[in-house]
Amino acid sequence: MPEPAPVSSILFPGRHHVLTRFQAEHLRALVAGELADTDGVAVACTGDVAVVWAVTSANHRGTRRNPVPAHRREAAIERFCLAEDLTGVVVGVVDVAPTDRFAELTVKTVAHETGGRWAPDPADTVVACSTASVAAMYRALGYRIVPVEDGSPDDPARPWDVLELLVAGDPAWRELAHPATVAVFDRYGLAESTRVICSDPVVGSEGGLTATREYRSYIAAFESAAQRKWDQARPYVQPGRIVDIGCATGAMLELAAAEPTLHESDLFGIEVARHLFDECEHRRAQGAFAANPNTFFVQANVLNGPVFPPSTVDTTTTFALTHEILSYGGGVPALEELAANVAAHTVPGGVWVNSDVCGPADGDRRVRLRLRTDDGDRPAAPVDLAALPAADVAPYLEGLSTRARFDQFAQDFRRAAGVPFGVDTDGDDVVLRLADAMEFLSKVSYTDNWLSEVHEQFCALDGDAWAQLVQRAGFEVDPRSGAWRNDWLVEHVFAPIAHLLDAATGEPLEWPDTHVLLVARKPELPGLG
Repeated sequence: MPEPAPVSSILFPGRHHVLTRFQAEHLRALVAGELADTDGVAVACTGDVAVVWAVTSANHRGTRRNPVPAHRREAAIERFCLAEDLTGVVVGVVDVAPTDRFAELTVKTVAHETGGRWAPDPADTVVACSTASVAAMYRALGYRIVPVEDGSPDDPARPWDVLELLVAGDPAWRELAHPATVAVFDRYGLAESTRVICSDPVVGSEGGLTATREYRSYIAAFESAAQRKWDQARPYVQPGRIVDIGCATGAMLELAAAEPTLHESDLFGIEVARHLFDECEHRRAQGAFAANPNTFFVQANVLNGPVFPPSTVDTTTTFALTHEILSYGGGVPALEELAANVAAHTVPGGVWVNSDVCGPADGDRRVRLRLRTDDGDRPAAPVDLAALPAADVAPYLEGLSTRARFDQFAQDFRRAAGVPFGVDTDGDDVVLRLADAMEFLSKVSYTDNWLSEVHEQFCALDGDAWAQLVQRAGFEVDPRSGAWRNDWLVEHVFAPIAHLLDAATGEPLEWPDTHVLLVARKPELPGLG
């Protein structure tokens, strides 16, 4: 069999968050013709051989799986190639769901993004790869494979191992990483941001609070309510620096950007969930915030520390956010931490407007909940919804009677939210705390996102408890704000399926407050009020 022709390109796919000294040694040896492929055949390279860096998950950032943005990875690669006297070509490859066509996608992306100039051809390209499953995909396409770390008897640290040392605070990462990576990390503060992202106890590896959230319906629900919530908050919003924490897709900021009286304001959206942050940036690119070009978005978890310097924010808004911090961030102490952080960045005389669900007053009161039994099936026992195909969860729930859906909720809420949910039964009636009754009724219709919503606690704080919490943080509560009842929910959701009764007498009870609009002001400095 004739010797293979020299190769003119080395395709090096990977996320490339960290480049290592070993990779530099390996590529130098490969270019010099000192290495062989997995079949033991020596690899000869042309004098002008190029390393084609396929940077995967290039559109994915701010998560444990991808803590370093692609443009910083590219900067380190370019610096690496310059230092090692290598010809480098960098191509970003979008993040995709697991697929056995990933190698094909990467090859086609490189060909497209380079206008065909560096289109990988098995006849003149080898693939440098140490991930067996990925290497197998390229081999199936006809490429020769040159292992990287897998091909070394010294078992060198892989890039992800080096990243984990960085996250753990072990200075050894600096000795293992290539100086190009160290320089870029130092210049842009990436070591600290990577530690924060990878150590975040709240956000998952994909950059969301929960892996079960169906974002399309979540986004639709949020945006449909945006105008109503903005109308509530607008009378209290002060111009200047306006920050919307948990901005979702930026719907509130789009309304703020359109306000003539806020055109001189700087608008900031803070969003932790990658899916939503990406949508904010997409909408900005499409001109959604063109009315105020000083609109910015930051992907951050506000519980990890200050996002803004002290006393620099005139208005902070939080819409439908605080119940998620309560549920995923660590309970009421997390809300207290949020309040302290908001108080710290608020200017004297500035305002925090919080709109969210809340618990009923006298939430420990025992009540009787009489639920419909004739509007669906009632199985003998709840099922494990997590074991069903995702597409089957909502139809199953929608086929249950309200009473059966309560039993399913009781099981799922205890398991997912990790809070007590004590229930006594009296025939078909259930007797429980008022707060727990409202916990169920506030989520009964959320079948599309059930497995996500049962993680979340809505009713831990009532209006008075909220007021006390922000006062402890140093705010004063505007007397026009407080808890209120959403009568649309009463008419269209609660009343058609449930009766709320006194546990002892069976007398009907008024439906309680369901939401809070809390306006908290930071006191003026003495002599400036």
